[in-house]
This record gives sequence, C-alpha cells and structure tokens, in this order.
Amino acid sequence: MVRQKGDDLAETALDWMQLARCRRVGPATFHRLMREHGSAAAALAALPEIAAAAGVAQYEICPIGVVRAEAARGRALGAKLLLWGQGDYPAALMDMADAPPLLWALGDLGLLARPAVALVGARNASSLGLRMARALAAGLGAAGQVVVSGLARGIDAAAHEAALDTGTIAVQAGGLDVVYPEENAKLCDAIGAQGLRLSEHAFGLQPQARHFPQRNRIVAGLARAVVVVEAAAKSGSLITARDAADLGRDVLAVPGHPFDARAAGCNGLIRDGAVLVRSSADVIEALGLPPAATAPKPAAPKPAAPMDAAPSVAPAPAGATYAPPHAPPPRPLRETHALHAQILSRLGPSPVAEDQLLRDVGLAGAQIGPALVALELDGHIQRHAGGLISRLN
Repeated sequence: MVRQKGDDLAETALDWMQLARCRRVGPATFHRLMREHGSAAAALAALPEIAAAAGVAQYEICPIGVVRAEAARGRALGAKLLLWGQGDYPAALMDMADAPPLLWALGDLGLLARPAVALVGARNASSLGLRMARALAAGLGAAGQVVVSGLARGIDAAAHEAALDTGTIAVQAGGLDVVYPEENAKLCDAIGAQGLRLSEHAFGLQPQARHFPQRNRIVAGLARAVVVVEAAAKSGSLITARDAADLGRDVLAVPGHPFDARAAGCNGLIRDGAVLVRSSADVIEALGLPPAATAPKPAAPKPAAPMDAAPSVAPAPAGATYAPPHAPPPRPLRETHALHAQILSRLGPSPVAEDQLLRDVGLAGAQIGPALVALELDGHIQRHAGGLISRLN
C-alpha cells in the first residue's frame, strides 16, 4: 500500500479508515481484525486471504483513493475524525463490543465530555408527545445534561430544538453531509453550529433501513439513560431502549393512553420495569442528579477544528497490541464467518423461534447472541415479536 507525502491524514488514520470502509467489515469485525493482527495495516494485508478462506472469491480491499476522497470531504466540511480510543473519541462508547471504529464529528466536541440523556420516540408524534419532549429536553438541559437523539422527525426533532441552547448531540443514520429527513435541514445546520453532529458512515451515504438500528446503538451508548416519549409496539425507539438495557443504561418511559397505538411501546416498557416519567424532575430523581437550580454551568463550547494535514489522533505506541478494555475473548474471524453461515443456513423467510434456532445450531445463547446482533445490524436477519427470527437475504 503506497502512501504519498502530503496525504490529508496521518498514516494510522488512513489505515483505520481504509479497513473500516472495506466490504463486509462492520464494527465488530473491525475490532476482531485489530485484536488478531494488532494494527489496521496488518489487518488490511491479511484481509484478502481471510475473505478467501471464508468463501469470498476475488476480494478487494477499499481503494486508498476512496479514503483520500473521504478525508478531503471531511476537511471541506470542517469535520473532525475521531478514532476509537484516541483523542476526543467518546469514552461512553469505548466498552461497546461493536463500538464505531471511527466517527465524523461536526460542532462542539466538548459535549462529548458532559453527562448525557437520550430522548427518543415516534416520528408521527402527537401534539402532547411533542410538548412532552420539549419540556423534558429543556428541563434536562437546565439540569446540566446533554440531550442525545437521532435527528428524526417528531420526538427527536422536538428534543433537539428544545436543547439547542443547553447542549444537544444528533447521531445521523447516513453520512454527515446527508440530511434525513430533508425537513430537518435547518435544524441540522443549527445543531452543527450550536451542538454536535456525529456519524460513523462515509460522506454521501444515503440512510437505508439497516442504518437506523446502527445509529440507535450509538444514541444509547452515548447516554447514561434513555427516555422513550412515544413509541409503537414495534418501533426503532424500542430498539434503542433494548440497546440501552444491554449496555447497562437506565430505561425510562412516558406513559400514554392504552387506546393510543403510539403509547403501546412506552406502556410495555413500564410494565417490564422501566421508570415511569411524568416530567424532567422524575428523570433527575431517578438518575440521582442535582436539581436544575444547582446544576453546574455547561463548559464553554469546544468547536471541532477543521482537519489539517494531520488529524489530532495519535498512533498506537510501537509494539502495542489492540485490546479493548473488558472485551470478551475474541472468536477467531474464520470461526465467526462459519457461525454466521451456519445460522443463515438454518433460517428462511418464515420466522422461527430463537430457542429453536439455538437447538438447531447446538450452541448456548451467550455464544450465538453476538452473532445474531451482528447479522441483524448487517441486514441479514430480522427479529419479530414473540422471539421469532427470519432471514432477509
């Protein structure tokens, strides 16, 4: 792999970007490759052989020109590249097994160092739901909390708007330069100027269905708690709540009328143990936060500096091995590919029970669980109510 003098990014960062943008290398696979090979450059060199062993013929790594173009786009936008474990990368995401290897950030990076609460909910929110989201965001902001959400229409947009002056982070499902939905373009610009926008994806990527669960895990990971304002029985907000629970975050929900379908998800969460929320005071009390009147003043904004000839990321010390803290013993990548293939071979378009799948594969839930999450995020399987799973492709 030839590097030219004057590359927009340091060599380590270019290698990380190139590995992260390779076909079939999702976040979990990225971290496995790094643990097994010690550096992105070594993983890139080994990747074609690994792909061939997994049955992928004529595998080609992401061209370096694509990475250079992405770096140039980031520089033009004034965005900053955050690498896992380095510089301003959010500490709250560090222990996630599928933490984003890299994030593009635009705005106030100081928000990543402050405590945060996520507010999520229905896109087709009711007037009462929107009022509740605004009141919660304003109250939490006054209590010194950054409000995190996903920049969707409805509850997300209302929460961002109400928290602009006190601090808000928007996690985007597509590229940082792609506004979705388009109606939030003005809000998106305001967050970039007053808050912070984040994306793990390359510039220009249009959001697709599989990208929203990926975004939701980052929303949950950044926050100490997730508050669901309105959510149907099957909704992305419940995915965020599930991710939060899996990460050990608190889950709270606003109750609604039993006849309103938009309240079914929230009422179900409360039935299953989520904290009932009537106002921001309930969230503050549940999390043991100081009341708004005594909350510490937010720190001065820390804008994301435009990316110059080298990013503010430091290469790993010579001889260091890549080992995320508290990570479970990694499964070799070849075994992971084999397990994924075994699971997919047992599934079809008709949903089957997860318990039945475990019996067919002959593994315990703790062994197969991470593989199911990876397959779901990659868009290969779909979960249904009642613990059922089907194959999508």
